[in-house]
Amino acid sequence: MKEFFIRRDRSDAPPGIERRTLIRIDDEGVIVSADHHAESVLGYDASELEGHKVQCILAARQDDPFAPAHRHRIENGESILITFRHKEGFFFTAGLSLRMDIRDADQAASACISQRDHSPIDHRLIRLMETSGDLGLWELNINSNEMTWTDGMYQLLELRSGSEITPEQALFYCQSSQGRIRARIRRCIRSGQPFSLTLDLLTARQNIRQVKLTGRALKTGERIQRLGGTLVDQTRERRQHLARKQAEQLLGATIDATSDLVVAVDRALNLLHFNRAFSRQFELTFGQIPERGNNLNSLLQDYPNERRLIERLWARAFERDSFVVEMPMAQQHRELPLYEIHYQRLTSEQGEVLGAVHVARDISDRLQSSSSSEYRIQHDPVTGLMNRKAFLARLQRTLEQKSRREGSNSLLYLDLDGFDHFNEIAGSGTCDRYLRELAGNLGVKVRQRDALARLAGDTFALLIENCPEARARKIADSILELIGGFVFHWQDKQLQTTASGGLLFMDDDSPGDPEQLLTQAADLCHTAKTSGRNRIHAAQAMSQSMDEGATNVVLDRLRQALDNGHVQLEFQSLRPVASVTWGDHIEILTRIPGETPESPPLTPDAFLPVAERFDLAKRLDRQVIRQTLAWLEQHRLMEPRLKYCGFNLSLASVLDDTFADFMEAALKDSPYAPECFCLEIREAHATQYPDDVAVLCDTLHRIGCRVALDGAGASVESYSLAAKLPVDIIKLDHKIMQHLSDDPVQQVMVEALHKIAAASGKMTVATFIENDDTLRKVRTLGIHYGQGFRLYRPRPLEELTPAEVTLTTGKIGG
Repeated sequence: MKEFFIRRDRSDAPPGIERRTLIRIDDEGVIVSADHHAESVLGYDASELEGHKVQCILAARQDDPFAPAHRHRIENGESILITFRHKEGFFFTAGLSLRMDIRDADQAASACISQRDHSPIDHRLIRLMETSGDLGLWELNINSNEMTWTDGMYQLLELRSGSEITPEQALFYCQSSQGRIRARIRRCIRSGQPFSLTLDLLTARQNIRQVKLTGRALKTGERIQRLGGTLVDQTRERRQHLARKQAEQLLGATIDATSDLVVAVDRALNLLHFNRAFSRQFELTFGQIPERGNNLNSLLQDYPNERRLIERLWARAFERDSFVVEMPMAQQHRELPLYEIHYQRLTSEQGEVLGAVHVARDISDRLQSSSSSEYRIQHDPVTGLMNRKAFLARLQRTLEQKSRREGSNSLLYLDLDGFDHFNEIAGSGTCDRYLRELAGNLGVKVRQRDALARLAGDTFALLIENCPEARARKIADSILELIGGFVFHWQDKQLQTTASGGLLFMDDDSPGDPEQLLTQAADLCHTAKTSGRNRIHAAQAMSQSMDEGATNVVLDRLRQALDNGHVQLEFQSLRPVASVTWGDHIEILTRIPGETPESPPLTPDAFLPVAERFDLAKRLDRQVIRQTLAWLEQHRLMEPRLKYCGFNLSLASVLDDTFADFMEAALKDSPYAPECFCLEIREAHATQYPDDVAVLCDTLHRIGCRVALDGAGASVESYSLAAKLPVDIIKLDHKIMQHLSDDPVQQVMVEALHKIAAASGKMTVATFIENDDTLRKVRTLGIHYGQGFRLYRPRPLEELTPAEVTLTTGKIGG
């Protein structure tokens, strides 16, 4: 039985005040009791929870505190964040921690096991033993020469139970072993030495059985009075053993008949079976003759680079049903044959992974034949990977097929950090070996559907097909981790480095030229290098309409605005549409100044893709927040009226672990209350990174800020996010608002989102209200706030002024 604290932070509670309740759950997951705070946190009275499964207050199965992923962290004293279901139907995130683990009641009932004494055994147990074990018991009285049998003996001889039979007649069934049996019985009587014989038995029905006969002397005092023993049927085991030997002989003959290298290993990389071709090639390559039962790690102890690569290949074989690689058997100085290696996982009937097998075929001659020129044209000579030309052709085919496929594609550009230093200390030959083995390790890591290429020198590229952005980020991070952990041994030295990468997400508006996409990915990689190396910088591909010249112009203006600490700020008001609300509700909009005062400023559509591409989005977000807070500091008369001030967050800020700390420090000395400020997170980002967004929401709530889900309704995930995500405001997407006044389907979708938000205690905002018809429909549906040109057009922040108040001493505000 365990006692848990559930801590819930509410955005409407004073800072530092938390709500928590204590619940007790037994080992079956049933709530035993809860304290009187349960109603304020979960909505249930304590008596309503008692006797119910804990799942009644959890949002989903993965939130179960007894799940292995949670149990270990909780028992180690950590507090975890899980999503709970309130009695009223909405979901919220709260912290769960262990208060006490009560084990007193978990003791098993008193029981013990002791050795059986010499009291007689029930004949029914003896019969059960004989039936299940295919055996019989016999006993011979030496003085009377009388032999007794159990039912099992009759069954083995296929005789009717109780049939009259003499010992001599019984020996007749033993055929050629009669003399051996008599001799062993006489010796046992004379010396008391036990015996055991394996023999063939011909039953009464003329069936041959392989049995094992055992016997021993049974003494009374110091004298041998009786002999006793067992007759065990081993026919099934003998047949299985014979069938196994025949199968092994057949398998051995089959795999020895091929020149392919065949080997099977278990999970610990012990050799289970291999053919002569593998043994000869292994001896030629590593100078050792393998034997069955040897461990590959031990055999390759003196070849650390090859050992690590082989370990990765076999580990991948245990994880996948099958896969194919092309590589030499080892990455050494001398030229070795190139093999096409097929890996196949071995599993039991229950699905347990027992090991794996690989079959390697020498394809060197095939590559040196008439088609070798085509192979050399498409592959890098050092690593055997796809070269730049072939990679661009593959990328072009992917772009052409994009219209017929669902799912997103990504392009990862990798550049090794400080690789020139390797050339200086080790030479080009060693660097080629390093790159060849690194390519082998990368080939093991990437998915089979993806394309990996060496572009030139120490740069690689990976095309990630049909993969969500969040998954593509994880793949890129895992490849970066692999490169950082890769160690190459050379002359008692270890060559090890890191890599920087640019991850480009391609959508329908991406350029159709592969060279242009590769250039954009290379720019992202360069940004990652200049930002500190050993990192991935990701961004959406620039649209087809923006060429490199225009991009550079926008980049210069953006950097100049950030370096000068001055971007143009505008605001757009949010107006109540369902009821009258006092105070100002605004969203901060950003513009980048033009080259001259007469030049029009850049809008977000123009500069945001550039900011994301060159890792300036996070810096831009913080500049906008700092500049807005500085302006509000100079206009303290706005403080009573300002009820909502929203900032749009980029994905870089959403995934930045330090953003909440920045926000807390920025608001520390502000005269405005933290709950005035709201951080708006795009629905697309929340869909891709729900866990990161949930954590950010909780940290922002702790410092008193509010959070809005911007663009709700753009996908089917919007409804679950609106219910489960711990946000305070739901802002509807502009696409769902475009035809709201005349499209019944859109009206149903908006009404559903509004009802979900209202049931979860959240406010709703209808965006892009452009005409009176849309405004009337929004009011009919009960949406709380509206935003759009029909209500208020964006204006410079300087035009935001407090209300004008006339006093006897003059006017203030205005």
